[in-house]
Amino acid sequence: MNKGKVYLVGAGPGDPRLITVRGLECLKKADVVVYDRLASPRLLRHVKPGTELVYVGKLPDRHTMKQEEINQLLVDLALDGKVVTRLKGGDPTIFGRVGEEAELLYDNGIEFEIVPGITSAIAVPAYAGIPVTHRDMASSLSIITGHESPDKLDRSIHWDKVTNATGTLLFLMGVAKIGYIAEQLVKHGKPPETPVALVRWGTRVEQETVVGTLETIEAVVKAANFQPPAVIVVGDVVLQREKLRWFENKPLFGMRVLVTRARAQASELADAIEALGGEPCEFPVIEIREPQAPEAIGNLRARLEEAESYHWLMFTSVNGVDYFFRFLRRFGIDIRRFHAARIVAVGPKTAEALQDRGLVVEELPVKFHAESLLERLDGLIRPGERALLPRGDLAREVLPEQLAKRGVEAVEIDVYETTAADSGDELALEYLREGGIHMITFTSSSTVTNLLDILKRCGVADPVRLLDGIPIASIGPITSKTVSDSGLKVTVEAQSSTIDSLLEAIQAFNQERRTTQ
Repeated sequence: MNKGKVYLVGAGPGDPRLITVRGLECLKKADVVVYDRLASPRLLRHVKPGTELVYVGKLPDRHTMKQEEINQLLVDLALDGKVVTRLKGGDPTIFGRVGEEAELLYDNGIEFEIVPGITSAIAVPAYAGIPVTHRDMASSLSIITGHESPDKLDRSIHWDKVTNATGTLLFLMGVAKIGYIAEQLVKHGKPPETPVALVRWGTRVEQETVVGTLETIEAVVKAANFQPPAVIVVGDVVLQREKLRWFENKPLFGMRVLVTRARAQASELADAIEALGGEPCEFPVIEIREPQAPEAIGNLRARLEEAESYHWLMFTSVNGVDYFFRFLRRFGIDIRRFHAARIVAVGPKTAEALQDRGLVVEELPVKFHAESLLERLDGLIRPGERALLPRGDLAREVLPEQLAKRGVEAVEIDVYETTAADSGDELALEYLREGGIHMITFTSSSTVTNLLDILKRCGVADPVRLLDGIPIASIGPITSKTVSDSGLKVTVEAQSSTIDSLLEAIQAFNQERRTTQ
């Protein structure tokens, strides 16, 4: 069997968006990914189906696998013909022991590639508003390990030289030794009032920063019960944090938000959450697909072929628009055959989806649900008219029922089906069990019922109890009623049933939460 290849990849400091383009390429082509706890688990969602995942992470009090065993594991996997990506936090060449791993690969004649990553030494301070160099404060920096015991630190660090060698000193993995580090720096010439910052879990939703001086920092760390992993920054650049703490000032900083939309729809909400400083945790509980039954397809085609007979085309969702046009293409039906129909939409996103196809919406309700649409149409629709409603199989019956009462023939066609997702996301489940989710979003009634069903299938005996106490954001009153009926409580509700309005409600909640903390 041919030998495989090993990519020794720096995953960056934590935020999965900070991995390099080359690092992401290596992740996507891997047969096996060997990773540790400092690499964001969200990166693992980029692997191809069937990729083997091997966790070799180290915790402060124990090692899952010794370094020598990791080295040999990489060799064994490559000798088995596998393409292996070794995913390491930060940059693999900065205290990442990549030299040991690469050396053994070389000794065994295995091809390897070292892919640099963004080191936490510069990225974590940057996310805390601390540039590690500054024209007026520091024109050089030193990166130092702080993980060793005091006697080893004394052997590996020449305190008399390091203390005043550069403008900024950066210690990685030194939280437990902060008192000793500060003591040695003062002893060898640093002023006791020198600013110090410790940034924990930098670039992540858990990011936390404490600031003091060499004289006070040990007491500050103890009072805050500040735990590793963290980067220690020593120098006047710490003073820049007062003005430059950009990440922590973002409106959703500190929030991990569960996104329950279908995977194909989740990106819009997830991207917006990230842009606002939060961390989206995608847990798709529904899947959108074309109808499967042949008779349903046959009925759909027959109704579309009656294009000239409709006076109204009424769309209630973006999915309805997308799948409607899919079937027009499949059946070779020209949209111009609907020339007699006036087009209306529920919600601005639905209207936008139609406008992107060159169709202008005549009526857009102020509130984005069927009842509001009917209010706007009163006086416009007439008895004897015919309306086509391209919708999903779980759509509410309010619109066709009320149209019928007004003498309008409502022709419903199920252009898509909503089904429960097969299984839950393991990372999201772990966060839910450990209290790591700060808000759950529901964008439809089906996301509520399906989340509870999936949690049961994943072995959660009482899903309502698991979710109880986690703030819930609902997209509108109809979804909120389903939340309440299930035994849960809505914390915030969008003023209008749109993603933008939902985000505004979440931002207001987080602002209030941070003010009262």
